[in-house]
Amino acid sequence: MCGLSGEIRFDGRRPDLAAVERMSDRLAARGPDGRGVWTRDAVALGHRRLKIIDLSDLGAQPMTDARGEVTGVFNGCVYNYQELREQLRRLGHHFESTSDTEVVLKAYRQWGTACVEHFYGMFAFALVEHRTGRVVLARDRLGIKPLYLARTPGRLRFASSLPALLAAGDVDTSLDPVAVHQYLSWHATVAAPRTVLNGVRKLPPATVRVVEPDGTHRDHCYWQPSYTRRPEYAVMAPDEWRDAVLESLRTAVRRRMVSDVQVGVLLSGGLDSSLIVALLADEGQRDLMTFSVGFESEGGEEGDEFRYSDLVAREFGTDHRRLMVPSPRVSAALDGAVEAMSEPMISHDVVAFYLLSEQVSKEVKVVQSGQGADEVFAGYHWYPQVAEVAREEEPDRYAETYFDRPHADLARILQPHMLIPDDVSGRFVREHMAVPGAQTALDAALRLDTHVMLVDDPVKRVDNMTMAWGLEARVPFLDHELVELAAACPPELKLACGGKGVLKEAGRKLLPRKVVDRPKGYFPVPAIKHMAGPVLDRVREALEAPEAKKRGIFQEPYLAELLAAPDEHRTRRGANALWQVALLEIWLQTHEIK
Repeated sequence: MCGLSGEIRFDGRRPDLAAVERMSDRLAARGPDGRGVWTRDAVALGHRRLKIIDLSDLGAQPMTDARGEVTGVFNGCVYNYQELREQLRRLGHHFESTSDTEVVLKAYRQWGTACVEHFYGMFAFALVEHRTGRVVLARDRLGIKPLYLARTPGRLRFASSLPALLAAGDVDTSLDPVAVHQYLSWHATVAAPRTVLNGVRKLPPATVRVVEPDGTHRDHCYWQPSYTRRPEYAVMAPDEWRDAVLESLRTAVRRRMVSDVQVGVLLSGGLDSSLIVALLADEGQRDLMTFSVGFESEGGEEGDEFRYSDLVAREFGTDHRRLMVPSPRVSAALDGAVEAMSEPMISHDVVAFYLLSEQVSKEVKVVQSGQGADEVFAGYHWYPQVAEVAREEEPDRYAETYFDRPHADLARILQPHMLIPDDVSGRFVREHMAVPGAQTALDAALRLDTHVMLVDDPVKRVDNMTMAWGLEARVPFLDHELVELAAACPPELKLACGGKGVLKEAGRKLLPRKVVDRPKGYFPVPAIKHMAGPVLDRVREALEAPEAKKRGIFQEPYLAELLAAPDEHRTRRGANALWQVALLEIWLQTHEIK
């Protein structure tokens, strides 16, 4: 909900209010319902509002606390804001609105930076202390809401999207070779704090950054669950784990219904989104709006899973809408989807979410979505292979099963000026997995996937594509208490039944067997996966553009090889290799990066 921006000066100059306004204008799609700016001394804040909680003007931002001590901008939702408001009232605080933003301001006054530990939700915010000039930046535990940063001598700018920072100007847009290495290794994921641009970084998840008036700062990571077997769960039987997971998910889904507007569900017909619908129906929710998208078949691959989503919609009596997208519409929407990307993303369901969000936003402002269940509950096909090795062998096995390609392959893909001799992506994985707090090889893999890979691929994808249409997506499988419970769950219960075993057992209590036991599905967009027609034309256009030739990221013989057989070259993860290299160039050109 919303988009925020701001600038902090450290050189004695006033902030560039026009630059903040340009950032706010670029964030208009995230917040079409209101616009505000605020400046004091060395700080300026901008905000675009999507009205979800407290629809009155009392919820407008930037918001200043009634005592004039703190001003802030906030993006997201604190689901327990009503309970926190009552607690803060008992502590002597007075409220002028019913918004969760005001709760954030009062919570900061009461608890300081520890306020984030009281919040159940998704959020990014910036708070300014009037007396000290100190600025506090924070991001939620799972990084559901983004916060991008651009630092130059004497100044720090921040915004909810990377393109907003570009709109402000004066950004180092040279490519970060380490980020490009990660992009080509990890299915286009670039881990925080990096982005593909040297001049833009992102605040890591679960982090509070305190920025002092002189430009120094300190970071505090306030949450990291332990991926070990905890004593309090030692005597739990499999059926008790099933029930505990189901009740924790029920709580997570219930929390995400907090809203002053209607909340719908993105229903793919898979286990995860179907469980959300079933739990809401079990809670007595009536006339729930559900939405599904499908695409025309290409290359012999079916492009929709309506038979499953229709089954769930009938079973629980939802007000269901299906969107069938013809292949020409996919190619026509591609540039819009790329423009909405804060960073390049190659998963072909990006366009699916973009087109679905366009239609859904005409009906509702908020939806629940099933992202995150596969990482949290071990649903992907590579997890059994990772789990079978010893803890010390796990980084190598993870690289074999997860990486798109080994480091050695990059020498024939990248031009020499983009090539890094060291396997930086492999080293990142080894170092992350060596950190204490993960008991088994599977635990280490799930920790990496949930707290790094998930944040900067599926979660970012859903946020970018939904917010491009002023639609807020809430993800109950990333409720931090549910993630903590799943992290403690024995690996064998998660790996059972072909993956997500404990979640499937929970699903059997509520869902038709056909939904629980169906083959794992993905969001298929065949026209992109198989490089069909106009999509291939767009790829050729981008790779042959003068900007691409001048930039010279990729080896020409490698590009020629891919273009000669567009549908034949696949990475180890199954991605179309041509799409992966072309999307980076399309993204750079779309955002006018020279």
